[in-house]
Amino acid sequence: MEELILKLKNEIIEVLNLEEVKPEDIDENAALFGEGLGLDSIDALELIVLMEKNYGIKLQDPNQGKEIFKSIAVMADYISKNRTK
Repeated sequence: MEELILKLKNEIIEVLNLEEVKPEDIDENAALFGEGLGLDSIDALELIVLMEKNYGIKLQDPNQGKEIFKSIAVMADYISKNRTK
């Protein structure tokens, strides 16, 4: 799981162009939206695309994202259980 968490941190930094952020700066248990990493709804769309492209996970209901994108740890757990790639 630690390997997946590190991979996710790097993918999120790259996809969202977080140039000033390093993987070690991101707490995997911190909120991704609002406080924490401070992402917005456009970033959520990018995360949905990332999960589909890199892990073969297609969200049927965009509202699922609210639960899945709580933190990187929650995302990693969801991906490990649902990935097709």
